[in-house]
Amino acid sequence: QVQLVESGGGLVQAGGSLRLSCAASGSIFRYNTMGWYRQAPGKQRELVASITTTGNTNIVDSVKGRFTISRDGAENTVYLQMSSLKPEDTAVYYCNVRFSWIAGGLVNEYWGQGTQVSVSS
Repeated sequence: QVQLVESGGGLVQAGGSLRLSCAASGSIFRYNTMGWYRQAPGKQRELVASITTTGNTNIVDSVKGRFTISRDGAENTVYLQMSSLKPEDTAVYYCNVRFSWIAGGLVNEYWGQGTQVSVSS
């Protein structure tokens, strides 16, 4: 059983900063990808940023230069530092972990419960 526990959401004014944290526990392969997705009302869930165990990152263009993703690989903990927040960043942010036990095998994917980020103008 894999669990992801998120923290750090809240309400902030435009231009402010927030830091999200997510700790994954359970049976997780040591090589994995952890990431943050978000879902705004009436919109589909979208990738914000992801990071592999080896530190390779993928950050969507809309948040590049404002958001930074990092992780403590040994602990399977991932962070999302969000700066210069905009009202359009308002969404529920979900933590995600993906891995396969064997190369090319079934992808195991788990989600956190989500944390609300609200940015006021």
